[in-house]
Amino acid sequence: MPDARPTQPWIGSAWTDTVFILLPPFLSLAVIALFPALFQNTADMPETGWVALVLLVDVAHVYSTLYRTYFDPEAWKQQGALLRGIPLGAYAAGVLVYSISGPLFWRLLAYIAVFHFVRQQYGFLRIYSRKESKTGWWARIDRWAIYGVTLYPLLWWHLQGPRHFNWFLDGDFVFVSATGIVPVLNTAYVLLLAVYLFAEGARTWRQRRLNVPRLALVSGTAASWYFGIVYFNGDMAFTITNVVSHGIPYMALVWLYGRKRYVRGGRGPQFLQYLFKRKGLLAFVGLLFVFAFVEEGLWDLAVWKEHPSVFGTGRWPQVELPKEALAFLVPLLALPQLTHYILDGFIWKIKEEEFRWKKDPEQTPEVRVLVQEKAPESTAAVD
Repeated sequence: MPDARPTQPWIGSAWTDTVFILLPPFLSLAVIALFPALFQNTADMPETGWVALVLLVDVAHVYSTLYRTYFDPEAWKQQGALLRGIPLGAYAAGVLVYSISGPLFWRLLAYIAVFHFVRQQYGFLRIYSRKESKTGWWARIDRWAIYGVTLYPLLWWHLQGPRHFNWFLDGDFVFVSATGIVPVLNTAYVLLLAVYLFAEGARTWRQRRLNVPRLALVSGTAASWYFGIVYFNGDMAFTITNVVSHGIPYMALVWLYGRKRYVRGGRGPQFLQYLFKRKGLLAFVGLLFVFAFVEEGLWDLAVWKEHPSVFGTGRWPQVELPKEALAFLVPLLALPQLTHYILDGFIWKIKEEEFRWKKDPEQTPEVRVLVQEKAPESTAAVD
């Protein structure tokens, strides 16, 4: 794809956005098409698939938030109350809910995660639409489209009942026995897609310019969410379309932000300046992998006991913890994930081409120019 920086609203460049933000959903579907035997409609997931997708992408991407928050001294200076209060409050709430009911804890966490996944796609949509008005019919249709292509598969899932996959655990979603609504939902979805495509075509003709990244984002989101949830009924298919399309773009966004702020901007500690240089890329992802490995190792040792060969704990004594202990341990192990979900509602905002916290007491002008060109004022949250 040719680089078209003067006309396209890339975050970094045509190449980086295409490969790491826009292509992942299409690549995940291509892998399914090339290796169909690995993605049969079953609940089975090979251990290598679990390591590659869950450990190294899904869990690892959660920790990339650290680079934007807890590892940044300026973030501590400006947002220390949030950085301390969110995990403390989340942990206290988690202990309380788990003490009442373990299944309730996982249900609430699943729906928080769903909200986070949906909002991330909306956030990218706003970024790629930042050069255009955020009000009016065009913006409304964009919002309807991105929410429609994410919420339709989720509603379909809730109406059709359990699949061969779950968000976290069996029973974490509330299923409604109302399959008669499904045909109406299907029709509404097709009409929504038709309206979006017509509007995108009309806007392109009117402006004499196609917004390539926005169209690719909506198309990739629609394809990965539909095929991962509705069309296929297998744990591997759901995981690769769900995790790859979410985790890799998020890590790419953190990487692009870090290069602008810490490398080109010369801000932050030397540690971060090194991590966001090209020679520090392996350290950037390697540190995330270490955090993910430690967390999942603790989960497996204390709670799940499903992958002892991965963590080398096969010969360790098996200990069954009482519910009272799990009420404190499970929310603690889930805390990085929950903190990531909540913090993500605060740390991304575009205003005059700057990425800054939503609530920035000092409105620091240095947190600027993650994207390439100057554009009219716009606001977007990547949640």
